[in-house]
Amino acid sequence: MDPGRGGGRSGGRPDPADRAQLERAPVSWSRVAGLFRPYRGQLATVVALIVASSAIALATPFLIRLVIDEAIPEQDVPLLGWAVAGMVAVAAVTAVLGVLQTWLSTTVGQHVMHGLRTAVFTHLQRQSLGFFTRTKGGEVQSRLTNDIGGMQSVVTTTATSFAANATTVIGTVVAMAVLSWRLSLLSLVVLPPAVWLTRRVARMRRTITAERQRSLADLHSQVEEGLSVSGVLLGKTLGAGPAQSQRFAGTSDVLVGLEVRSQLAGRWRMATMSIVFAGIPALIYLIAGMPATSGGMTIGTLVAFTALQGALFRPLMGLLDIGVSLTASMALFSRVFEYLDLPVDIDDPADPVTLDPRAVRGEVRFDHVGFRYPDGARDALDDVDLTVPAGATLALVGETGSGKSTLASLVARLNDPTAGRVTIDGVDVRDVTLADLAQVVGVVAQETYLLHGTIAENLRHAKPDATDAEMVEAARRAQVHEVIAALPAGYETVVGARGHRFSGGEKQRLAIARTLLRDPRVLVLDEATSALDNTTERAVQAALDEASRGRTTITIAHRLSTVRDADLIAVLAHGRVVEQGTHEELLALGGRYAALAGAAEREAVLAA
Repeated sequence: MDPGRGGGRSGGRPDPADRAQLERAPVSWSRVAGLFRPYRGQLATVVALIVASSAIALATPFLIRLVIDEAIPEQDVPLLGWAVAGMVAVAAVTAVLGVLQTWLSTTVGQHVMHGLRTAVFTHLQRQSLGFFTRTKGGEVQSRLTNDIGGMQSVVTTTATSFAANATTVIGTVVAMAVLSWRLSLLSLVVLPPAVWLTRRVARMRRTITAERQRSLADLHSQVEEGLSVSGVLLGKTLGAGPAQSQRFAGTSDVLVGLEVRSQLAGRWRMATMSIVFAGIPALIYLIAGMPATSGGMTIGTLVAFTALQGALFRPLMGLLDIGVSLTASMALFSRVFEYLDLPVDIDDPADPVTLDPRAVRGEVRFDHVGFRYPDGARDALDDVDLTVPAGATLALVGETGSGKSTLASLVARLNDPTAGRVTIDGVDVRDVTLADLAQVVGVVAQETYLLHGTIAENLRHAKPDATDAEMVEAARRAQVHEVIAALPAGYETVVGARGHRFSGGEKQRLAIARTLLRDPRVLVLDEATSALDNTTERAVQAALDEASRGRTTITIAHRLSTVRDADLIAVLAHGRVVEQGTHEELLALGGRYAALAGAAEREAVLAA
């Protein structure tokens, strides 16, 4: 077993990054032990198998001594047969025990990993959108896959190798003392400098390897940046190609030297190990061959002792590196527990109010709502007071950053107000479970996200038990059924990653159909047509008009032409409602809305 696998580093010194992680987020042994407590029986069996396997393996050197000192010289064929059979039996038994130990330890490790993966995934799904905007997507994936995967080393490598190495070292030292106490004393003198030399060379190689990895990362980054479509376009338009090539050549040149040093360091490490493995037996033969120190040692004892001595070095190195492995393993637990310990900003209430989606009328009320982002310097919303009657349409207009999307996000509890409250039929949305609220409020965002699956799977993501008829009806209302029906595979067509097989308007209508399949009473349209051309916009707008029929609809308007018929238009500026009324009323007012409408008309004329 290699104790450095799965996050540890051989060489005797823990990774500074692992130490920093544990200082930032300490982990208690009791919490780690709690993960494995349900598997106490299996772990005890694993330890018993390791101890038994190591103990049984120690019989081989004694059988070798028996063969060399007695069976062969005395031509005792029966004894030779029993000794040889014993060697084979020892090998077979230790192999079977090793398989059982691996199966048990891997099973325990995988179950613990499964529990952690599921717990972290579920917990992260409960986090607010703010967490995901602050966190790199790659970091979340790394903790779910790499870090939790590396935790298996705690069971299958770190813990089992410690048990195996400790048992082997103790048993080997005892067996060596039984065979020859003189040679055992010699080993106590020879082994420490050999171990020191090997670890020193390993540390040197580790340092060079770390530099090499950093240089390789820089090289890969330059390849990705310089040879991607966007990178090549940027380089050509800025004339930066020669400079990029020169930078790449410099990094590659550095990598040449590091590769040579890394290979030499590796050869030095192998050479050191070879010297140790050859030098220690040579010294043992020398001592055993001198009359003053041999003590009448037999050839069989010498061979058996040498075999034991050769088997002692690796487990001893493993024990000396156990601190590094444990630090690396605990750092993995620390990183994962950091995510598990994240507070949930938006969660189900302790005593939820029942809100039957079928009985909801859909009146939405913003009751003196205020909101500030955690890292915001000012309020994103300030004393917003609006009422949207059941079945009516509210359009939110205003310049970028005025608070339109923030206000709409409060209805679906993507954020919670820091002042005031948002109610549906008089019930504060914070008093309703998130599952019930998702049945009542549907959101169609500007950026459409489609899963890599069939159209049917994407639609049923909103309602897993939807019938084919319900699915087709939702697609018809979203005005996308004809598009789907024209495809060779129809609703079983795979949309591809992020829906790349469809145009922007088609993806948007698929998203509308997906929302309609859940049949929410309140519909939030977050600039759903802002990224579309005029022709496509008209098709999507027709689908939105159909989707809005009979529902309370809150529309964030990018083009004012899409909200002329809204029952109420609210104009936001710096988080406050500065004007509200119908299209005609606001035009007659001659204020901010009228100015926005005038600017929109001028843009339309220029575009024509």
